[in-house]
Amino acid sequence: MVRLRAAALNRRDIYIRLGLYAGIKLPIVLGSDGAGEVVDVGDGVDRSWTGRAVIIDPSFNWGPDARAQSPAFNILGMPVDGTYAEYVRVPAENLHPKPAPLSWEEAAAVPLASVTAYRAVVTRAQVQPGEAVLVTGIGGGVATTVLVMAKHLGATVYVTSGDDAKIATARSLGAAGGVNHRNDGWVKTLISQMGGRPDVVIDGAGGATFNNALDVVKAGGRVVSYGATTGATDKLEVRRIYWKQLTVLGSTMGTSTDFREMTRLYDGGLRPVIDRVLPLDEAASAHARMEASAQLGKIVLTC
Repeated sequence: MVRLRAAALNRRDIYIRLGLYAGIKLPIVLGSDGAGEVVDVGDGVDRSWTGRAVIIDPSFNWGPDARAQSPAFNILGMPVDGTYAEYVRVPAENLHPKPAPLSWEEAAAVPLASVTAYRAVVTRAQVQPGEAVLVTGIGGGVATTVLVMAKHLGATVYVTSGDDAKIATARSLGAAGGVNHRNDGWVKTLISQMGGRPDVVIDGAGGATFNNALDVVKAGGRVVSYGATTGATDKLEVRRIYWKQLTVLGSTMGTSTDFREMTRLYDGGLRPVIDRVLPLDEAASAHARMEASAQLGKIVLTC
């Protein structure tokens, strides 16, 4: 049992509330991200956890194969009650020590977005120092985390957004440049700005953006898809995949190993990007801000 100090929003919370998520179970307490203190443990659990500051790995029942999750896989916050609460009960194997440099609010901003970003950037794309990485749709929690994480690991990062102000903020966070994807011909604009093409594209938008990702990436490059916030791709440009010898990788959440290795980056100086912090009783206005895609970074709720 964890006494929560802070929780954070994710796009899946919006989808569940709107009835747009598979296997919805109601009633449910939303929330996949949380940080707090262990106040009690069950039988057979190491009692040294009691009193410790922790963050919670929201991936339940990944299974034995690190390559992909098992059919029993689920995520904290539906179908099991989540972190928009004062207390949450989770398996002891999902507890990890809170990175010491982080505040409660920063720690709560880490779990889902950061394990998703880590698996996409490190486990799947295997981004190397000096490579150029394009992050599409900067602003959301995962995309913003990909930016700061890839930069922390030595990559040169570019971004796209439909909001010029978000591109400017991304530059202040370390992006080398960016383009507005609402402008026609943005792929050519980005290539001109970069003086070349990215080695890797990390995409969570899907839709037409995914075809643009296949277009902009260099021959022999890698494209990682971790979501499709703009919907399905109507006509996949398959010829770009085979003609350019691309590697296309899917990525969802992460294993317990991914999570543990990710937390070491925060012990080593990485910091999450927080859009704003609100009290738990203002969760509705927090949802409204995310639903309007007004945020850049994570929206955190203090519990």
